Amino acid sequence: MKKALINIDYTIDFVADHGALTCGKPGQEIEKDIVQITNDFIENGDFVVFAIDMHNEKDAYHPETKLFPPHNIIGTNGRNLFGELENVYQTHKQKEHVYWMDKTRYSAFAGTDLELKLRERGITDLHLVGVCTDICVLHTAIDAFNKGFNIIVHKKAVASFNEQGHNWALDHFKACINAKVI
Repeated sequence: MKKALINIDYTIDFVADHGALTCGKPGQEIEKDIVQITNDFIENGDFVVFAIDMHNEKDAYHPETKLFPPHNIIGTNGRNLFGELENVYQTHKQKEHVYWMDKTRYSAFAGTDLELKLRERGITDLHLVGVCTDICVLHTAIDAFNKGFNIIVHKKAVASFNEQGHNWALDHFKACINAKVI
């Protein structure tokens, strides 16, 4: 079985205290684990995807516009990876097995070439880390399940601004999509 790491939305806007839609301290507390897991996958030669939210500043038609303040706007610092993960990406971004992917919906599969990239590499197991557990990580996991991938969620490397939603999602991963939560 071949594996890949999907690193979801660990950006300044979602994690930093001053981020536009921050999960704050819960997101900051997973930094060490998310960096370690990402480094381990890169050093092992496994496919590592940075699936990063991207929005236009005044997109009145995007469904999130009515739900959340503007965030991860194209051309802003808010789209940069948070903390040490930015250095990890910058150090390894030229490697063939490190892939930056812009996404415009919760799921990293919606409107992207992610499934194609995974299938052409024969990947069967998807390891998920990032934010927010109950939004983008959840929707990516559900789409992965529906596409037949095995899902592994790294509990110490996911977070949300909603603790109740975070805990619900961790249970949902196990109970409804047969994911391993490690």
